Amino acid sequence: MENQQRDSNSARVLSIDALRGFDMFWIIGGGAIFESLSEIWKHPIAETINVQLSHVEWEGFHFEDLIFPLFIFVMGAVLPFSISRRVERGQDVVRVHLHVIRRTALLLLLGLIYNGLLEFNWSEMRWPGVLQRIALCYFFAALIVIHTRWRVQAILVGVILLLYWAVTMLVPVPGYGAGNLTMEGCLSSWIDQHVIRGVLYYKHGDNEGLISTFPAVCTALLGALAGQWLRSDRTGSRKAAGLAAAGVLCVIAGYVWGHVFPIIKILWTSSYVLFAGGWSLLLLAVFYWIIDVMRWRWWAFFFVVIGMNAITIYFLQRFVDFDGIARFFLGGIARHAGLLTPLVLPVGAFAARWLLLWFLYRHKAFFRV
Repeated sequence: MENQQRDSNSARVLSIDALRGFDMFWIIGGGAIFESLSEIWKHPIAETINVQLSHVEWEGFHFEDLIFPLFIFVMGAVLPFSISRRVERGQDVVRVHLHVIRRTALLLLLGLIYNGLLEFNWSEMRWPGVLQRIALCYFFAALIVIHTRWRVQAILVGVILLLYWAVTMLVPVPGYGAGNLTMEGCLSSWIDQHVIRGVLYYKHGDNEGLISTFPAVCTALLGALAGQWLRSDRTGSRKAAGLAAAGVLCVIAGYVWGHVFPIIKILWTSSYVLFAGGWSLLLLAVFYWIIDVMRWRWWAFFFVVIGMNAITIYFLQRFVDFDGIARFFLGGIARHAGLLTPLVLPVGAFAARWLLLWFLYRHKAFFRV
């Protein structure tokens, strides 16, 4: 147990890498594999899985709506093991800040390139995006972790979520009034229309809009609080139990709050932060207990390979035709696979991605920004 505690205080926590990989699994082809099940297995369970692997249009929550906040949560959970440790080791504060700025700038640049920056058609380009939101959440959460302790961070989460609720519900939108939570009439959409140039994701506003970035930072801070809990000197079982208890409380709080401030991913509402954060805490508790407490690690390798180069594969699949690679090698098999035909190409495309990541992992090539 002492070795386990020392590992969680000073080294990488394998469960965090595995959980990041589990999250990315659904983004890089895992979702497509499970969606194809409904084509070959006509059963209510397969149909339910298919529904859960699609985003809700506006209000509500499916499993698919957990994937992005889970990634930001995990990113936050790493901060106490990286940023805080740099400070504790006595690294110059200026160097730590420069490290944060460099990572933020590179993520922003990658996000803009991902959205078409190099096409130079900037008036028709979408400026916000997934990597941009990750960059901003990382930047603000890292600065908060550097300069505050966990109690202040917890208070900040509560204050920001309450203020976001108040602003969203009380500030009147021209032509719609206050408290309107439709796509057309919500405050977030109105601000995005007047501030963000280029193309907006859902026309009225953007999924990664301006003011919704603030509650998204709270998602990263929830992860940072979880990471600090894992770095403590408590026993592994107690850490897992604490994460699970916090997860249950957040899920309940988010669900209850959702009755007055609905769970809406696109707006990253305060109830959504707590509800998604609660499920993220529960998943981390399960992964941590199985992998780092019970030491059942053999199965985690599959996800760790993905998790160690998560940003790399997300960016690469923007311009590497993994589906084309699957068709080239498995097109013939797919035509003669009978009932399994819908599965062949999705599995092949995912396998191409995973094998590339395994090659990078085997050669210790980890492209971190």
